[in-house]
Amino acid sequence: MYSLDKQLQQDTVLLGQFPLCDVLLMNDSQYPWVILVPRRASIRESYHLSQDEQHQLSDESAYVSQRLADFFEAVSMNVAALGNVVSQLHVHHVVRFSDDPTWPKPVWGALPAKPYSKSELTKVVGDLGRLLSDKLIETEQVGGSSSDDNDLY
Repeated sequence: MYSLDKQLQQDTVLLGQFPLCDVLLMNDSQYPWVILVPRRASIRESYHLSQDEQHQLSDESAYVSQRLADFFEAVSMNVAALGNVVSQLHVHHVVRFSDDPTWPKPVWGALPAKPYSKSELTKVVGDLGRLLSDKLIETEQVGGSSSDDNDLY
């Protein structure tokens, strides 16, 4: 049964779901940062997914990257599935700017997260929900806690 890793639950807010992945916002106001997590139990690497699921993950990731890059006018997109701290397969999509706090170095482990204020979080969740709305499927928890006891998979 699929469940979201406790660290991801703690660090993110659920924006919604794509056909394969939960779509999460990293609660770090220093960067626009979306994480995709395939709703599959015990998956650590993308090659553990079926071939069709690998293609779906690639499609969902490309969509998020393109939408974020265009919306935020990104200088670069950092897209990666590291798995060093959280072993559950998850793909980071970080919008980068030449004036962001860690440019041009990677964001991972560079600075502690700066959580959004309540009003900032409400705004960014709404903005990203609208930005990604043509691919999001219905979920009762959009914009709420990312804790998910979903037993679909």
